[in-house]
Amino acid sequence: MPKQTLVFDTKAELSIKNGQLCIVREEKEDVFRAFEDIQTVIIDNCSVSMTVPLLNRLSQNGISVVFCNEKHSPQSMLMDLEANSCQTKYFRKQTEVSQPLKKQIWKQIVEHKIRNQSHLLDELFSCGDLLQKYYSTVKSGDATNREAVAANVYWKKLFGSDFIRERFGQPPNNMLNYGYALLRSAIARALMDSGLMPTIGIFHRNYFNSFPLADDVMEPYRPYVDRCVFYVYSTGKMEVDKEFKTKILELFYTDMKHDVLTKTTSSLAGIYCQENRLIFYPEL
Repeated sequence: MPKQTLVFDTKAELSIKNGQLCIVREEKEDVFRAFEDIQTVIIDNCSVSMTVPLLNRLSQNGISVVFCNEKHSPQSMLMDLEANSCQTKYFRKQTEVSQPLKKQIWKQIVEHKIRNQSHLLDELFSCGDLLQKYYSTVKSGDATNREAVAANVYWKKLFGSDFIRERFGQPPNNMLNYGYALLRSAIARALMDSGLMPTIGIFHRNYFNSFPLADDVMEPYRPYVDRCVFYVYSTGKMEVDKEFKTKILELFYTDMKHDVLTKTTSSLAGIYCQENRLIFYPEL
């Protein structure tokens, strides 16, 4: 049975009782969930309370805990600092990785991202060949900025010539932001499970960014979110409502399951340790 994602968007009290997650709501019977059946907990209401023993138990069981802000967008997450028994080895390898190797890894990531964007355009409009010349000519470190050039073609084809992809732009930017934030959290969790530190990035290096490596690794998975947003947005919906959130969460039970994400992050750890040369990504 697939593991559950629990979303708390109304007032609730969460704690441990009888070795299980206990959910208490006003005028309702207590609900219990076994920890081994949970994959992710999303806190989307400021009235939700959680005990410290519960937070520790969730972390110990490898359960992602995501906290949303007042705009219902994922803001932060709970991380387990001992998620992998070999993490000291991998942390050291991360700090020692050479610049040429970083450039080669980034080249692979950009190629996979543009290729998946191409697959999506092919699925929707039968025009994936528009991006073929970009993913086939990526240089080390993406020195010629194929990612940005391809993005300009991709977004205009996906959402129209007037669409501008920006954080605070018009819909469906809000829907893309929400999906990417959940994806970022899931990738950060997978990185920790593979013994890698999300704070040590490859390409993203902003000092105010807590998870630059997650931002690097998630790039080829973005088209999965884009596809979901496209189908929802094409029905006329423009808000991040409960129905849309449900659609996004379904991705983490299908195309972006935890074991798929950890296959990607584990392959990256293998590159750092010179055990393999290629980073794994599924094709959209």
